[in-house]
Amino acid sequence: MTYLAKPKFHHPAIELNDLGFTHRDYEGAISTLCAGCGHDSISSAIMRACFELSLPPHRIAKLSGIGCSSKTPTYFLGQSHGFNSVHGRMPSVLTGANLANRDLIYLGVSGDGDSASIGFGQFAHAIRRAVNMVYIVENNGVYGLTKGQFSATSDRGSKSKKGVMNADSPIDLVTIALQLGATFVARSFSGDKDQLVPLIKAALEHKGAAFIDCISPCVAFNNHEGSTKSFDYVRAHNAALNSLDFITGRAPITADYAEGTTQDIALHDGSTIRLRKLSLDYDVSDRGAALNHLYQVHASGEIATGLIYLEDDSSDLHERLNTDERPLNALAEADLIPGAAALARINAGLR
Repeated sequence: MTYLAKPKFHHPAIELNDLGFTHRDYEGAISTLCAGCGHDSISSAIMRACFELSLPPHRIAKLSGIGCSSKTPTYFLGQSHGFNSVHGRMPSVLTGANLANRDLIYLGVSGDGDSASIGFGQFAHAIRRAVNMVYIVENNGVYGLTKGQFSATSDRGSKSKKGVMNADSPIDLVTIALQLGATFVARSFSGDKDQLVPLIKAALEHKGAAFIDCISPCVAFNNHEGSTKSFDYVRAHNAALNSLDFITGRAPITADYAEGTTQDIALHDGSTIRLRKLSLDYDVSDRGAALNHLYQVHASGEIATGLIYLEDDSSDLHERLNTDERPLNALAEADLIPGAAALARINAGLR
């Protein structure tokens, strides 16, 4: 119950981060979601990631829309800034807040109904505009607040709790995010904290649009046989691409070898990798050639190093709009209201 206050005392030997904060300093109110909901596991992963990164809670702005997922910011980072918007409109509110104050760390939390249906256009434009944010979709493939209808991410052929089969093709938000130009794209499972926590930590450290699609089973309406987003189904079909960790500091490993040659490097865990340095005539501006080169090097059992691809005109939203480096709340009245003469010059330039 949210009105029950959590105790302030803690064990004297409890773990502290670099700021001297405990895990309790990153918690919120007591969750009112169904017991066993995957969303609560995601909230726990967010709290753990922020604690381990020693992020000051007051520097984080958490925003959400409408749905079970959008309730969760109440349950984590209680000392952070927060805004609960209307259904599907979280991305535009986050974009506006980011433009007003770039000094905060922006965390958008949404659901498959909130982002893949009514907010699909909002999701698309926030990603393509390269808003500096972490965008997490808590994806359970169902409308939990309205009692179990299929969402836009429900797989074709999956069954509802009442046995109805979904005949519609699903929207894959990961594929969409890649096509729209997100510079950090990941998918995880609420029940795999070993993978999810480092992904969130890496996303929080990333500059640009970072998107995480997190499969989060709904224990009330979508955790049965025939569902493709149940705990059992995801665990049985989970094909992890990699084993993840987020390393903040280790002794440096150095290498010194000529362009176009290879060198074996011993890693911290005792394993060895073979590196091939790109030759001097390698063209970093050719995306197709970069993909082909990566494939050829990988097929030979080596790892290509160096600058793989560079887009010269890459920029973030602030650079594209030429915004002031100061937050809006730090601007004086003369900066915010330049006067009729400035407006006349702008209008003249549009004629």
